[in-house]
Amino acid sequence: MSPFYREFMETLRWRPLQALTGLYWHLTRRRLRAIHCLRRDWHTASDAYMRWTRLVERNGAEVERLAAESAGWPDRPTLSLFVETGAEPPAALAAQIASILGQPWAEWELLVCGDGSTAGLPDDPRIRPIAVARGATALEAALAAARGSHLLPLAPGAILPGPALLRWAEAVRATPPATLAYADEDLIAPDGERSAPWFKPAWQRELLLSQDYLSSCCLVPVEAGRALLPLDPAQRRAPLYALLLELTHDPAPPVIHLPHVQVHLGQREAEPGQANRVAVLRRHLAPLCADAEAGPFGTHRAIWPLPAQPPLVSIVIPTRDKAHLLRACLDSVLGKTTWPAFEILVVDNNSEEAATFACFADYAAHPAVKVLADPRPYNFSAINNRAIEAARGDYVCLLNNDTEVIAPQWLDELMRQAVRPEAGAVGAKLLYPDGSIQHAGVVIGMGNAAGHAHRLLPEGEAGYFAQAHVAREATAVTAACLVVGKRKLETIGGLDEDHLAIAYNDVDLCLKLRAAGWTNFYVPTARLFHHESVSRGDDFSPEHNQRYLAELKVLQERWGTATFIDPLHHPRLDRASDQYAMAFRMDDPR
Repeated sequence: MSPFYREFMETLRWRPLQALTGLYWHLTRRRLRAIHCLRRDWHTASDAYMRWTRLVERNGAEVERLAAESAGWPDRPTLSLFVETGAEPPAALAAQIASILGQPWAEWELLVCGDGSTAGLPDDPRIRPIAVARGATALEAALAAARGSHLLPLAPGAILPGPALLRWAEAVRATPPATLAYADEDLIAPDGERSAPWFKPAWQRELLLSQDYLSSCCLVPVEAGRALLPLDPAQRRAPLYALLLELTHDPAPPVIHLPHVQVHLGQREAEPGQANRVAVLRRHLAPLCADAEAGPFGTHRAIWPLPAQPPLVSIVIPTRDKAHLLRACLDSVLGKTTWPAFEILVVDNNSEEAATFACFADYAAHPAVKVLADPRPYNFSAINNRAIEAARGDYVCLLNNDTEVIAPQWLDELMRQAVRPEAGAVGAKLLYPDGSIQHAGVVIGMGNAAGHAHRLLPEGEAGYFAQAHVAREATAVTAACLVVGKRKLETIGGLDEDHLAIAYNDVDLCLKLRAAGWTNFYVPTARLFHHESVSRGDDFSPEHNQRYLAELKVLQERWGTATFIDPLHHPRLDRASDQYAMAFRMDDPR
């Protein structure tokens, strides 16, 4: 059956009229319209993930391919799996062991950590009961007893899909011995129904500090893990998380991500283990003079230290009329900001209204505010570049005039990241006036250009695994509120005023910083309102459309955004959606 007709039959089961409409477009040779018609609303269906597994996930074919390839491998690594027995029902442990016994990769051992009893275990020489010494953890016992090169910890009740061990073995063979690996995951119900897939981002240590996204599905190098034993009592509160923090600290081994679902979990731990993870994180960060605290939705936050002498931050605010917006912005910055060292450079670009000049006059006497005139035709990049040249601060904050401070510590929080030597651009969480998210980092490649992740997510909802609410790396952030070291800006030549006068200049700036070796960060605790594009206007109005398309072309050709896979997104997620929806793509259905 062709890819189109597979999707047609799938849609026919739950949206018959939609399916028949798609069939009409297909038969009349308007095939792109046909497939878009079939896929409309798929993401919102209650059984969307089960349908995705049938249409997109091809584990059977993957098993056949890997099994055929592995038959010729001269080196066949042994993988050590371990599970800690506890309160799970015997049936759950039996199902877990059955999923391991059914793996086409036979070079494994299973360490069952508990009291050392063999009761209820299958008679297989690869399954070894391991007694856990008093005061130690199951992880320590498993690492000490492991005979394989890598250890795969399994949560109680976790089930391995068919290709799992083949994929892990393939990864071990292709990487250095000390490599740490992790993969995607989902949930499985007792009746076998799968749900809640977590398609994870590429490796980034900053996210591990905010959220333990590895422990539930990771492969740990045994020798490197043993070198960190024994764990101290504080680390034993969350032993695997503690081990991962230490393993990925300098000097860190390679860390790779397998972008496949490699485990089906019975449940996920979030808030119940949060206090233990925070305690482990606090101990880990203490030598770095950093602290940790609990975050929303079971996450945590590393609190990086600030300099004893706060550096001056130059806040650059371009404006043209819209005096009510500018007043609201200035009043919030001046009235709420707790950071003690800042100047504000208001850049007037051809204002004409009397209310605007009255606003300038009202703030002229404030020692922190300076109004600069820039009468050139509107060019956002050039206006900011000239203001940056006049800035006295070691750090620059680009800020739109249609923003308002919510969190008084917004600049403190941005500066905690910006002062780190590795930091490039540091962006804030921006909210629409209704409290939904406008900006929580920029994903490159979204819409074949760049898009704001988690846009319109209500602030009080977790969204996609709380990614909008944790401090992490971001490939890019918006210049509506962005902090960066002035010397770093000068090193990369600032904003591109020749080719990106209005659109995508901030994305380009972030990608240049990234290409120069710096890391861009997103900071959700820096919160501001943003009345998006109120002062600039609509990119898609007739008078702006030609310019916008030209700048879009520059971005796409310079950075390859039409095919760019953002390492902080996932190839299994829809590039057309800013809501982290599954991509229902197979082979080309046309």
